[in-house]
Amino acid sequence: MENRTYTSVLGSGSSAPKLASYAGKCGLATNYYAITHPSLPNYLAATSGSTGGIRTDCAPSSCPQKRSSVFGQIQAAGGQWRAYNESMPSNCFQSATSSYAPKHNPAAYFTPVRSRCRSWDIPMGGTSGAFAGALANRTLRAFSFVTPNICHDGHDCSTSTADTWLGGWLGRITSSAAYRAGDTAVFVTWDEGVGTNQHIATVVIAPTVPRALRVSTHLTHYSLLRTTEDLLGLAHLGAAANARGMLTAFHL
Repeated sequence: MENRTYTSVLGSGSSAPKLASYAGKCGLATNYYAITHPSLPNYLAATSGSTGGIRTDCAPSSCPQKRSSVFGQIQAAGGQWRAYNESMPSNCFQSATSSYAPKHNPAAYFTPVRSRCRSWDIPMGGTSGAFAGALANRTLRAFSFVTPNICHDGHDCSTSTADTWLGGWLGRITSSAAYRAGDTAVFVTWDEGVGTNQHIATVVIAPTVPRALRVSTHLTHYSLLRTTEDLLGLAHLGAAANARGMLTAFHL
């Protein structure tokens, strides 16, 4: 999700009741922070343990990342990943459109996984699309990175619009065969806050998370990467090695 502070999403009088409902049913990180500004460096940090020195929202062709990522780690371990991008015209699409932004699709930047990106970085589709099908058929891979389009992520549209989109998909996820099997965890987070306020909302949804759990430990996108790697039995990349993990705190 895009460009919201913690209080604007889950504070008093916010317009995200659906996400607030899931925060009440499961877990909420109350002290979670983005790494920097603008968007792209945060997406790279959350999937590689480093911003790669990137300080802009450059296109994949302008700032390719010739380095390790969680996508490459999964491949090297013999697993598979998927990136589901809403409104992306075709697989691993490298250019921006009116509703799709590659800067929100980190898999498209890491050149060591480019060949798999062409097969595994795919349009999300709607209720009968690729992501919905994977949920229904229990064919989710080891790691799924789901990116809304630039309206539904809140970048170009209201918090209420983004919350409606989130609520619909979280309902499908938590009622799916994949989630009911008990081996799926969902992390909903924002890329960054606004201005100097980088305190962002992060909700953790899994069958083992206690109801209304609140975790006040200082966490960042590097914590999210470390947690992903811990869940998948992978080594820690970059700053994830020194970040606080989330497994124990959220009972994952």
